[in-house]
Amino acid sequence: MTAHLLLVHLFAESSTPNILTYFGQSNAAGKLIVMALIFFSLIAWTIMIGKFMELRRMNELNRAFEDRLMQAPSLLYQEQPRSQTIPYNMLYHEAVNAFRRAEAAEADDLEMAKRLQVSHMENAIQRCVTRKSADYESRMVFLASIVTGAPFLGLLGTVWGVMDAFGAVALRSTATLQMLAPGVSGALLTTVAGLLVAIPSVFGYNILLSHTKSMITELENFASTLADQIEMESKQD
Repeated sequence: MTAHLLLVHLFAESSTPNILTYFGQSNAAGKLIVMALIFFSLIAWTIMIGKFMELRRMNELNRAFEDRLMQAPSLLYQEQPRSQTIPYNMLYHEAVNAFRRAEAAEADDLEMAKRLQVSHMENAIQRCVTRKSADYESRMVFLASIVTGAPFLGLLGTVWGVMDAFGAVALRSTATLQMLAPGVSGALLTTVAGLLVAIPSVFGYNILLSHTKSMITELENFASTLADQIEMESKQD
């Protein structure tokens, strides 16, 4: 007997029921589902902690870059270091590069050339906002899947375990509560495990979703402000 099975056996023999007792009383499907839920719980916590730290870091970098950019005398003709890790920085470079590329395009008059530059710049900003919004929301779909799927996975284990427990009792000539209770208690463990995975995950998901939406709104506001300032600066040339 392996150490794991020995530990489960010792707890199962204990006078006070505990989680390992219920785990030992579960059928094979119940044990597999509980272990899968433990694995999903680790993934969910990893995503929640990592995403929170990622969003906080990006927010700090965005604020620092915005403060530095607003102090610059010119947005079009003063170079800013390029950084892939700062969404506002990428937005700024996409806008300026698109505006400068349009300078080489032929136009009938100066006014048309300016409108062409502003149009290219606005399109580039919109594409960059879409990409960065997707970056903000990365891994959130997988977390939402865990939130939704964990209770159903636990319920599946419970229904399967109860079915096995009643099926085993039906094969006996006499049925007692003592014969039925171990299988049912083991089956209910999967529902408990599913809820223990889903409840923290749903709170974490809602907090992260709210934070993500707020940052996307701030990104769109920065993009609008950046487009206005570049357009005004181009008219002063």
